[in-house]
Amino acid sequence: MNITVIGTGGWGTALAVLLHGNGHRVLLWGRLPEEVAPILEHRENRLLLPGVAIPSAITVTLDAALALEGAEWVVLAVPSHGMRAICRQLRPYLPAKARLAHVAKGIEVDSDARMSEVIAAELGREAVVLSGPSHAEEVGHGVPTAVVVAGRAAADAQAVFMNDRFRVYTHDDVIGVELGGAMKNVIAIAAGACDGIGFGDNTKAALCTRGLAEMTRLGVALGAKRETFFGLSGVGDLIVTAFSRHSRNRAFGERLGRGETAEQILAGLPTVAEGVKTAKSAWQLAQRCGVEVPITREVYAILYEGKSPRQAVRDLMGRGAKAEFAEMVNG
Repeated sequence: MNITVIGTGGWGTALAVLLHGNGHRVLLWGRLPEEVAPILEHRENRLLLPGVAIPSAITVTLDAALALEGAEWVVLAVPSHGMRAICRQLRPYLPAKARLAHVAKGIEVDSDARMSEVIAAELGREAVVLSGPSHAEEVGHGVPTAVVVAGRAAADAQAVFMNDRFRVYTHDDVIGVELGGAMKNVIAIAAGACDGIGFGDNTKAALCTRGLAEMTRLGVALGAKRETFFGLSGVGDLIVTAFSRHSRNRAFGERLGRGETAEQILAGLPTVAEGVKTAKSAWQLAQRCGVEVPITREVYAILYEGKSPRQAVRDLMGRGAKAEFAEMVNG
């Protein structure tokens, strides 16, 4: 098939290589000359996916019209905060019959919209979401990985992406898959802060378990299925993001725990830690729905109100006594 991957980040690059390996004709589109030129020169994304060769048969281009001409599938692999602008830029060139997939793990700050909602609003069609525990560094090197794809065209997307090292499961819960992929980044920042402070395994295990509980509560309140959060895009993605050396969100949190401010960390980051913006969106959504999300609330306070990570932990531990499986809206 003719497949266009939008976004020359590490994940977009890894997916382009994977799809080429599946026998598809792949074009990789980048927005900025300073990102595309080194890839063309070295046939490698040395900044964001070093060590993974980009086959010469993959066309890498800045030309949106060229990239989208004849595309049967378009894979949107751009950060959530840039999704709306990219969709608007590509809209004039999008083939009428092209099907869409996105792999962004975030919630738009201004609207609190999920990415499928942003895409539908800007492009007038549905997109499937591909998510799960899938660091680009490992997918690019062919490390066995399992993910989930949700949406009406999930079975078709499964056939496009799946191979013997990249296992794809189908799902019908777009809301849950998108929220799981987005909210686990917030919990991973908190997990990283625990690492930076120097707390142990007990703390991190408790935080991730209770983080999963609040991810589930908010997701169900927004129309997701509870069981989705106990699958690949929930607990699976939370595990890899909260514990992996590849995780940008965990690393961001670790630096917070060591005493750096969010502003200091962001100033030197070459890549996006999606959980920073999602913490704000998720907190806004929780307030709107009347759902308690104590860990998300504390991450928001650290990032946007200058609260210290140590004080955030003290406040979490000092909350009133509760039953573990309280009613849905209670934390």
